[in-house]
Amino acid sequence: MLRTLDIRDMLIIDRLELSFDGGLNVLTGETGAGKSILLDSLGFVLGWRGRAELVRSGAAQGEVTAVFDLPEGHGAHAVLEQAGLPGGDELILRRVNSADGRKTAWAQDRRCSGEVLRALSETLIELHGQHDDRGLLDPKGHRDMLDTYGALEAKREALRGLWRRAQEARKAARVAEEAIAAIREEEEYLRHAVAELQALDPQPGEDADLDRRRRLMQAAERIRVDIGKAADALGANGAEGSAGDALRWLEGAAEQAEGQLDGPIDALGRAMVEMDEAARGVSDCLEALAFNPLELEETEERLFAIRAMARKHDVGPDALGEFTQGLVARLAALDQGDADLADLHAEVTRAELAFDTSAAALTAARAKAAKALDIAVMAELAPLKMERAVFETQITPVAPGPSGADEVAFRVATNPGAPSGPLAKIASGGELSRFLLALKVCLTGAQSGLTLIFDEIDRGVGGATADAVGRRLASLAAGGQVLVVTHSPQVAALAAHHWQVAKHVADGQTLSTVTPLGAQARVDEIARMLSGDTITPEARAAAEALMKG
Repeated sequence: MLRTLDIRDMLIIDRLELSFDGGLNVLTGETGAGKSILLDSLGFVLGWRGRAELVRSGAAQGEVTAVFDLPEGHGAHAVLEQAGLPGGDELILRRVNSADGRKTAWAQDRRCSGEVLRALSETLIELHGQHDDRGLLDPKGHRDMLDTYGALEAKREALRGLWRRAQEARKAARVAEEAIAAIREEEEYLRHAVAELQALDPQPGEDADLDRRRRLMQAAERIRVDIGKAADALGANGAEGSAGDALRWLEGAAEQAEGQLDGPIDALGRAMVEMDEAARGVSDCLEALAFNPLELEETEERLFAIRAMARKHDVGPDALGEFTQGLVARLAALDQGDADLADLHAEVTRAELAFDTSAAALTAARAKAAKALDIAVMAELAPLKMERAVFETQITPVAPGPSGADEVAFRVATNPGAPSGPLAKIASGGELSRFLLALKVCLTGAQSGLTLIFDEIDRGVGGATADAVGRRLASLAAGGQVLVVTHSPQVAALAAHHWQVAKHVADGQTLSTVTPLGAQARVDEIARMLSGDTITPEARAAAEALMKG
């Protein structure tokens, strides 16, 4: 329940402190006196989006503070806990708007965001304003209203999850189909390329090895003759034979040389060992250079084939093996694709079946809720002097979507037998107000702990009908708190608490004031509403009669 509202320097209000009570609270006053400013200020502290410029002219900042009583179990406690804010049996909200447009908010004396304020406001206030009926007149919102009335939000959210699952399954199947289709377009190329590459079977490092062998064989013809001559020069008919002869001659003469030949003999022995090693190396080289002329041709053909394949696929020779594996994997994906696609299509079928089943259940639940809402609204219309009117919640099938396969529209007929139609087209101004009041009462009836605010919901009605509207508002307020901005004396006469909103000029500035009215002041205000500026004794008598009921 809203307990106090403190407004400073907002629009044409310099300082205003209001204390509210339970029951029916009524604000009256001339048009333009500032009644809507009170609602603008309350909306501001609750984080609602409204006027851009709220600060009173000449003031540095505007400020609004609202205090609410929070009984145990009130929905605001959960919002405070989730936001990390302290709880308690009292909620204090404060919001400041500086002249340059900056807004700062506090909840329980802790800084908070506008989002937190709006979340709290959903548990605190339900506003039915002069232009708030646009939401009820727009069929786009009727389905959500019906779901709220029937407590079907959980079913709808579950259905949205199933819709997302079906969408994701369809997307996965579509992506797989496109991928397989793309591979199929190049299937012939892939199979031919893989066959070529696997037949060639290039190995890592093979290109460099073939190139080295090719260069060696090309050089062999040029150097083999000289290496052969060197081998002959080192062999038995060359240096090795001559050195052997020299060693035998020296060893035969060594005994008579008195040791003079020992050094040369040792040196010549070592030289023969080195010469023998050189001869073996030259022989090994000659053996290595010995090749079949066809081998060079075969080596060149393989080298050129590997390099041609690398150029064809625009990869390095050593990367051909990895490239082949990639092509093989794509072919395997193609071969496996049909089985995978079948699994994906099966998942689509399962997801769509689950969605369709849940959507059908939600449709049935909406139909049940619609009947209950129709009965409830009709029950509300009777005391509002519209017992002959007909209200119908129409559900028609539409293409499935995240919220189901239903379109919901509120339709009315003002007289039995008359064709029904949309609220805005069938009902007159006064009838529309009563339809909207009845519908709003039903739609918010399940929400406990809300302060209901009606901004001129009784416009367009008068006499006995206005009295019926007032009595319904008073009945609605019996179990909680209702604030009504009204121009109807019949409604004002039923108030438990009454405030008068008025404008006056002080020091060249127009200011708005709100005054709580006592019993006699209420009589005068209701008499003014009945007769205008001149309050006659007859008007006072009529006002007293209205107040006595």
